[in-house]
Amino acid sequence: MISIIPAQVTLISTLLVGISYALSAGLQPGPLQAFFIAKVAEGGWRRALPAAFAPLISDGPIALVSILLLQALPVSFRSWLGLAGGIALLTFAWSAFRNSRQDQPPPTTDPGSTPKTIGQAALINLLNPNPYLGWSLVMGPAVLSAWEAGPGLALALLLSFYITMISISMLLIYLIGQALLIGPGARRILSLVSGTLLVGLGLYFLFQSGIALLKIGL
Repeated sequence: MISIIPAQVTLISTLLVGISYALSAGLQPGPLQAFFIAKVAEGGWRRALPAAFAPLISDGPIALVSILLLQALPVSFRSWLGLAGGIALLTFAWSAFRNSRQDQPPPTTDPGSTPKTIGQAALINLLNPNPYLGWSLVMGPAVLSAWEAGPGLALALLLSFYITMISISMLLIYLIGQALLIGPGARRILSLVSGTLLVGLGLYFLFQSGIALLKIGL
């Protein structure tokens, strides 16, 4: 059976996929960062730390539905999805690099529009298209392919993704609390780092999916 992540893949490369995607997603400006800023402003960075676990609440239903749907599809179709995922990652990278060259205002902390609880942040994330794209085109196919190579690899991929996502979120909350991520220079650096990770991950998915499609004759 052909998979986006081949059976002979090493544990290190599997971990790198999860870590890289989590870092690139966690560093992207969006509703979750606005939530972090609001929580830090409301009660300080220590009380805001539990907000780092918000993706665990919102990602669960999205991940479950995506994986169940993908599991019913032919492996060849999942390889095409992997190609689409690689293209999507490169598109996200282009957007990140473009943002790094522009003066972007900090995420809004308007009390009328910013979520005030983890549940509200999770609901906003559920209404955000990015997690659906990520799980349908990137993480979903990667988890299934890792599972085919070995359930341990799939578990390692999920753990590396969420441990990294939570860790980078906690770091961002701390840095926001120290007023180190408010200026445009810091946001440019985050966009550049995120864009670089997305390029590498996008090329990796394009390569792996292309090889898989060639082996089955497209």
